[in-house]
Amino acid sequence: MMGNQNPVGVFDSGVGGIGTLSALRRELPQEDFLYFGDTLHAPYGTKPREEVMACVTRVMTHLLSNHVKAVVIACNTATAVAAKELRETYDLPILGMEPALKPAHAMRHGGSILVLATPMTLRLEKFQQLYARYGEGAIPLPCPGLMELVEQEANEQARRYLLELLHPYDLRTVDAVVLGCTHYVFLRPLLREILPENVQVLDGNEGTARQLRRVLTENDLRAGNAGENHPGNQRRPGNGAAYYASAAGAGGHTVIHNLAANCLQNVFNI
Repeated sequence: MMGNQNPVGVFDSGVGGIGTLSALRRELPQEDFLYFGDTLHAPYGTKPREEVMACVTRVMTHLLSNHVKAVVIACNTATAVAAKELRETYDLPILGMEPALKPAHAMRHGGSILVLATPMTLRLEKFQQLYARYGEGAIPLPCPGLMELVEQEANEQARRYLLELLHPYDLRTVDAVVLGCTHYVFLRPLLREILPENVQVLDGNEGTARQLRRVLTENDLRAGNAGENHPGNQRRPGNGAAYYASAAGAGGHTVIHNLAANCLQNVFNI
């Protein structure tokens, strides 16, 4: 029987979900986490639906082999493609991400809401349903290639990308910018330089962290004494968080550690 000392699995197509992981650890510091970055198959946001589903299935196999007690899909595209099927297939809590359009709608004061996301996220039914409910004044902006710039830490290229993307809009009339991809959280400093001070920049990380707390509590899966070894997971070095990647790109460890900013204690490539 799975004990509540087992880790929570978190995955994304690359390192973007580390921002989600940071929020999860702040909300639940007593929990252990196992992060999987599917760097070999990144990005998900420009792939066909069937290919994304196959990637997610492989990641789930790895996480389950490490006895995770719950899974957080730290990727808006993977959530939209796979969350429903995963919940029907696996007998453990599975949480996903969605663009923070609902809170943006709640704070709107007659201005527009710019939603930055991958083309796949914006095309799929999950976002279309969200947009139908909370999309008044919202402008979806597909951002092909932006996730890759985050992975490469190409800050100057990302700055030029954002300036060109936002150039057609009068930013003085914008109430909020929604970061609809977990990678984009790392662009927040650049966006703050570009956007007027009054424009809110929103992501779904904190809401997902609060939801994980609720789900673990409701299912009696909260950790007790943090730091115990996890059965069947001897490769993990005790408490904290461990990072696994399907492949290391050029400078992969440097990118991972720079983005993690002390969130991760250990890195393993498989």
